[in-house]
Amino acid sequence: MQSISWRNTSSSWETLVWALSISALAGHQIMRKYDGFFLKLHASVVLLPPAVAAWYAMSLQIGQMSLVSTMALCYAIYLGALCTTVVAYRLSPFHPLYRYPGPFWCRTSMFVHAVRTTTGKQMTYLKALHERYGDVVRIGPNAISVRDASLVGPVLGPSGLPKSAFFTGTVLTESNIHLSGIRDLEEHAIRRRPWVRGLAPPALREYEQIGAARIYQLVNRLAEQKGVVILGQWFNYLAYDFMSDMAFGGGSELMRDGDQTGLWTTLEKGTATALFMGQVPWLGVYLGHIPGAARAVNEFLEYSREQAMKRLARGSITRDLFHYLANEDLPKKDPPPTAQLRSDGLLVILAGSDTTSSGLTSVFYGLMTDPSAYACLQQEVDRFYPPDEDVCTTKHHRDLHYVTAVINESLRLFPPTPTNSSREVPHNSKSLIYNNVLLPPGTLIHIPHYVLHRDPRNFVFPDTFWPERWLIASGQLELESARLPHGLTQPPPGHGKPKFEFVHNDAAFIPFSIGPMNCPGKGLAMQQMRMVICALVQRFRFRLQEGWDSRRYEEDFKDYFTANRPDLPVHIEPRY
Repeated sequence: MQSISWRNTSSSWETLVWALSISALAGHQIMRKYDGFFLKLHASVVLLPPAVAAWYAMSLQIGQMSLVSTMALCYAIYLGALCTTVVAYRLSPFHPLYRYPGPFWCRTSMFVHAVRTTTGKQMTYLKALHERYGDVVRIGPNAISVRDASLVGPVLGPSGLPKSAFFTGTVLTESNIHLSGIRDLEEHAIRRRPWVRGLAPPALREYEQIGAARIYQLVNRLAEQKGVVILGQWFNYLAYDFMSDMAFGGGSELMRDGDQTGLWTTLEKGTATALFMGQVPWLGVYLGHIPGAARAVNEFLEYSREQAMKRLARGSITRDLFHYLANEDLPKKDPPPTAQLRSDGLLVILAGSDTTSSGLTSVFYGLMTDPSAYACLQQEVDRFYPPDEDVCTTKHHRDLHYVTAVINESLRLFPPTPTNSSREVPHNSKSLIYNNVLLPPGTLIHIPHYVLHRDPRNFVFPDTFWPERWLIASGQLELESARLPHGLTQPPPGHGKPKFEFVHNDAAFIPFSIGPMNCPGKGLAMQQMRMVICALVQRFRFRLQEGWDSRRYEEDFKDYFTANRPDLPVHIEPRY
């Protein structure tokens, strides 16, 4: 009898194992079909089948185990089968991205790549992957990274692909997303209109005086400093104070008082955590339902929303950016929902301060590590802005060709958003083919700026700071008469051209992205950087701290979607 009972128990458990395994197969197909933010559905798929199996086993008194032990065994069998099914499919030739090479473990889960981002070296990691595997690398089960400039237009351009759910994960919610996270192309175009008005040339002229006042304040504060100065820190302060004036009508005095509240620490911690969540956006959204989870992100989100609400409560004092975002320039048009304006406060802070300070820090790093380039820029600034000239007027900006070349070269080497967010082939579309690259529905496509900018097929001497490349490419300078990178010299007159092929692909230069979803603040960022560079170079001489290893800047340059810069210790001397 005991033998018969054991066989019956064994047979019943075998049936349960098969049932749980088949349920896991079905669950995998459901999750593939509904690959989004369906918390209740996903919870049901994961939790219900083993719970039902455990109830069935206990009701039939299969075995002699307790309820807890039975539940644990059923969940172990089911989840094990589900994970095995998922991983087996992702590794199999039946997966639509099977053809693309990449690290083995990256094929199994996006968590593998997400963990990589926590080091802050995602851009160099992707660059190394492309050097090993080629132009198309599979970096996740349904994600590829592309190092092919010919795909920039088709993927990012006017007829390009919508954004992925990256930003949804970073803000821990699928509702009230800021402008950069809107995935629907038509909705994005509508939401972008007030940003375009607020960052158009007429609005930029209104911001000139705001920017000038803050830049003169920076000049005065730097003149007061003694000894070693951390230049990047002052650029952080300037960028945030200006952004507060320009966007919120004031409220910040970091240059005067310092960062007493730890604002930049909060920002840097928040962006690091947010980048991880952006790789696995469903996790970010689900954690958003748990109080206290993702604390660093929540602190930054709450701070940005508070700034937006303070500005809305105060109303317009000046024609700041929120004057346009709230449709205050269009009296007959209703203002957008408050929740929308609160969410856009995050984008204002992140895009309006962190990226600009990153670009300025990299500009001065490049100049101080290349004295001859510094001398060329100094000469141009002195020509247009001698000591008695108002350095914060923009009337000469179109003629600052070398200053613009230096800015572009800094953005090429150290883009403020080194890897950018991904685009996605819609799930309800057909497979797309761009330049022999097949993109099945649901595929995430990364086109990392840093990788394109440092590809020798796009730019000669890709890892070298050489501003002259931009003047040569635009026809303003002949290669034979150009200053060459350190270590190279021009051949004597009459002895031919330099012994290298000049390569310059403007299509691969995308620090502000391109297309209808590009950065609407490009004009403001370029204007502000030109003003700051001219003001500081007109007034001061800068040199790196003695003994500081300049290679540390490259090594410590971190990618947390926006770039975290290392310290840039300098000595400052007044020129007059």
